[in-house]
Amino acid sequence: MTSQHASGPVGIGIIGAGTISAEYLTHLTSFPDVAVHIIGDLFPEAAAARAAEFGVPASGSAEDVLAHPEVEIVVNLTIPTAHAAVSRAIVAAGRHVWTEKPITTVPADAKALLEAAGAAGVRVGGAPDTVLGAGIQTALRTLRDGAIGAPASALTLFQSPGPESWHPNPAFLFQEGAGPLYDIAPYYATTLVLALGPVASVSAVGSKAREQRTIGSGPKAGEVFDVTVPTQVAALLRFESGQNATVLLSFDSPHSRTGFVEVYGTEATLAFPDPNVFDGDSALTQYRGQESTPVPATGATTGRGLGVLEMARAIRAGVPHRAQGEIAAHVLDIMVGIETAITESTIVQIDSTFTEVEPMPADFDPFAATLAGVPATV
Repeated sequence: MTSQHASGPVGIGIIGAGTISAEYLTHLTSFPDVAVHIIGDLFPEAAAARAAEFGVPASGSAEDVLAHPEVEIVVNLTIPTAHAAVSRAIVAAGRHVWTEKPITTVPADAKALLEAAGAAGVRVGGAPDTVLGAGIQTALRTLRDGAIGAPASALTLFQSPGPESWHPNPAFLFQEGAGPLYDIAPYYATTLVLALGPVASVSAVGSKAREQRTIGSGPKAGEVFDVTVPTQVAALLRFESGQNATVLLSFDSPHSRTGFVEVYGTEATLAFPDPNVFDGDSALTQYRGQESTPVPATGATTGRGLGVLEMARAIRAGVPHRAQGEIAAHVLDIMVGIETAITESTIVQIDSTFTEVEPMPADFDPFAATLAGVPATV
């Protein structure tokens, strides 16, 4: 494998030249510790246009990315239903994988991917990497420092009227594989497991306020589409440690309240910032009505691609990376478990787990050149 002999910046290839690739490339092309060598897509002309836009020297097909001799990590930005097959091909080519969420759409595929990566001696990392930003990482460090005493429980809320008023083509967000559960939960569930550890079981209920919705903007404004999944989900998560968390995700609320994550301890409450962004201060509230104390965010506030960079540095250092595939697979299991709990009116046991990771250091600098002459290790 190429990375066994490489040194200096970690070579990156990207498969998938869609909208989100621009956000990744904006940041990955600005980090000195990685070098984007090639972009591939099912439509090579799309890859060529994106490569020209960001000054990437090569483009082509997915196969071209996997064959590129300088590529060590392949960033999988394909559609969710293609994640499993593309990531398995990346592993088979001896490259490390970073995949957008979800890691796969089926838990068995995620398990098979992780097993294949382990056998091949390569790594899997997975989005969302918003949780590696200054906001959530500062909250996690505050939690680990004992600022709230022993954590006991948590509450997360995402409430909105739904995206059909502003999204020009929103129907897919109200159908299988989406809804607030699969579209929104990865940010909140990932934050919760980083804060409280692996989940042991889930129970949940779900509902739909309306069977149909109307597109409110764009060229399809006025079109009516069917709603086929729950648009409000209320879940109870029980952690291996015995703690619990309540999760409410809704596209049915006239009142918008997003980014609400609170962890309650024996001595105080810590309010986290929005897990869907990279920045934001926390707030610490002592019991008995004392005013909240702001906890300013410190750390990286760049954007998507931060997880790829952190993984690249960890590969060079021979230490575990933080946005591990095992965590992404566990979060997928949680979401599928919630869906099963709703449809079967039962408590669902979560069999997967992961090894907890330490928060990122406050002085993590994405723009520092730290890998000059550093040999690669798996």
